[in-house]
Amino acid sequence: MDLSTLITLQFIAHLFTDYFLQSDKQAKEKNKLGFKRKFLGVHFIIALLTSWILSFQVQFVFVALIIAISHIIIDGIKKHIHSNKIIGRYAFYIDQILHISVFTIASIIFDKYSTLYPFYGVTIEWKYTLIAAGYLLCLKPANILIKQIFNSSGIVIQRDADLEKAGRLIGSLERILTLTFVILGEFEAVGFLIAAKSILRFKDGDTKKTEYVLIGTMLSFVIAIGIGIIVLKLITT
Repeated sequence: MDLSTLITLQFIAHLFTDYFLQSDKQAKEKNKLGFKRKFLGVHFIIALLTSWILSFQVQFVFVALIIAISHIIIDGIKKHIHSNKIIGRYAFYIDQILHISVFTIASIIFDKYSTLYPFYGVTIEWKYTLIAAGYLLCLKPANILIKQIFNSSGIVIQRDADLEKAGRLIGSLERILTLTFVILGEFEAVGFLIAAKSILRFKDGDTKKTEYVLIGTMLSFVIAIGIGIIVLKLITT
């Protein structure tokens, strides 16, 4: 295992901690209550375990503890960032940058003073962890990112529950397909998918709803294509 693999694995651990193993309700409580939120202890344990387990390093437990503590501190102060009139709309981006910076720096320091040797002699190749991270990003994290882009841009989000749930599912599926096509180098298939999706969306007679969904669709494709190009570039270098 090399440093790039360790950092990518910690990124995957972060995705599980902040997205897949945290409900929307818990995320909202984090923004409103900070250190007083109900699930603080559970979130700390999840951050600790995912970081340690996905490091595949026994000695990394101490670094994972530091990452977990910093995670709770960052989440705690997010309440104050979120309520700030100037930077409040960018709280999500600031929060994520801080988390990524912490586990990246912690991984670099660990690599400098310790030997990277996975327990049980497991062989872990960077390109596979990178591809896995790409696919995970295309699921719930991408849905939340699109929602945050709407919020920070001042675009009013449609509150139709059925539309929102269906949109998340469709968006996840189209990003998975798009990422797969980009990694395989099938860019023509991506173009066909975008064209087909656009035609279907323009059949809706509600102009406001159509514009809202079209923006979300374009953002969805941009995110998937961007992730695909980055992953493809890194695994082929």
